[in-house]
Parts: sequence; C-alpha cells; structure tokens
Amino acid sequence: MSTYDFRPPRLYVDHPLAAGIQIGLDGAQINYLRNALRLKPGEQVLAFNGRDGEWRTVLADGGRRALFLTVVAPGRAQTPALNLHYWFAPLKHARLDYMVQKAVEMGVSRLQPVLTQHGQIARLNLERMRANTIEAAQQCGILTLPDIAPPLAFDRVIAERDPARLLVFCDEDAELEGPLAALAAARPAGAGPAPLAVLIGPEGGFAASERAALIRLPNVLRLALGPRILRADTAAVAALALVQSVLGDWR
Repeated sequence: MSTYDFRPPRLYVDHPLAAGIQIGLDGAQINYLRNALRLKPGEQVLAFNGRDGEWRTVLADGGRRALFLTVVAPGRAQTPALNLHYWFAPLKHARLDYMVQKAVEMGVSRLQPVLTQHGQIARLNLERMRANTIEAAQQCGILTLPDIAPPLAFDRVIAERDPARLLVFCDEDAELEGPLAALAAARPAGAGPAPLAVLIGPEGGFAASERAALIRLPNVLRLALGPRILRADTAAVAALALVQSVLGDWR
C-alpha cells in the first residue's frame, strides 16, 4: 500500500522550486485553487515542476484577486521517468483525453501520435494533450510529465525508430497466446527495465502493409491482447499494464 499522503492538493508549476521562492499563479491556477478547491490563504499546496521534486508551499494572497505560492520546504525527491514510450493512432476528443491521462498514470515518459492508413484523426491539439498530462500528474502524485511529440506519419516513425528499443506491437490479428509469457520471453536476463515502446493502432486496425513493415523490424514483439477486440483507449490501458507488470517498473 502506498504511504503517499494524497490529502494536500498538488499543483504543477513551470517555475524553479527552492525554499523561500514566491511563485505567482496564473488565472487558471487561481480559479482551480480558489473556486474549485476553495482553498484559503495560509493553506498548504504541494508543488512540482517535473525537475526539482515536490515541495511544500503555502498559499498567499497577492492582492487584487492575485494568489501566489511561498515555497517552504522540500518533500519527495525527483524520480527518474521510466524509459517507456507510447505510440498511438490519435482518437477523438474525450477518448483521447482519457487515453492520455491513463498513459500518464501508467508511467509513460513520451507520447508519440502516429498517423496510420486507417486512422481517422490527422490533427491534434497538443496543448490540450499537455493539459491532460498535467491534470493526471497532479491527481496521482506523479512527479515527471511525459514528453509530447508532434504527430508523425507511420513510415517516418518506423524509419527513425531506435532498434535497441523493444517495440511491443499490439495486433488483434496476432496469434493468440498468453501475453504475460510472451512478454517474459522478451525480458533481458538479469537486467532492469529496458527502453520500451508500446504501439496501439487505430480503430480500423493496421493496414496490411503497415503490419508487414512492423513484422520485418528487429526487436519487435507482436502481441495479442486476448480473445476480445478492444477499443483503442481500452487497449492502451491493457497493454501498458501488461508491459509494466512484466518488463517495466511494477516488478
């Protein structure tokens, strides 16, 4: 069971953190703390920036409806991100929001949208994606935000891939076998978590040419996620949970 105290609210701040620093808050942060959480000056807020760990701060009134945080003392030390990339065909709005939030909770360190032949979405709001990563990190005690890469065409992602990074390619047409055993067979002997990437395709599945290109790549594990066809956002959670439990930092 986690010993982390989830009672104090957490806030991501794009600002260096050190004892004695005062951090001015923007309108969205003020609205969140004052109106959504109904915090008053003098109450504690845990602040993090993805670099300097987590710090205890005190909310202070800045006058004229302004608020700022006074950094008081260090809390949890910064933890390194797992070298886990999540490659995915973009989804629409709410389902993409959900998928991004769950990927952050699962420990993903990089989000890479991949434009596939059967994908329906070609343009993404990267700022909205970032807002969802921040929301998930704030709520779940996460200290490191994942990198968000711009969308890339499938062929380019494959061409630029580092072959040293194991690619777990989730494919509904793969031979059905126990995914835990298949992942365990790909685990380097006596080693810690290796660089990983998990790829989930679009709702319409991979094109035959895309599937063939993936199968030809070195250091690729083609994985079925069970006897049922999963929606892409559900497949994301299932695949990342499996990978984390066998190859990631859940071991």
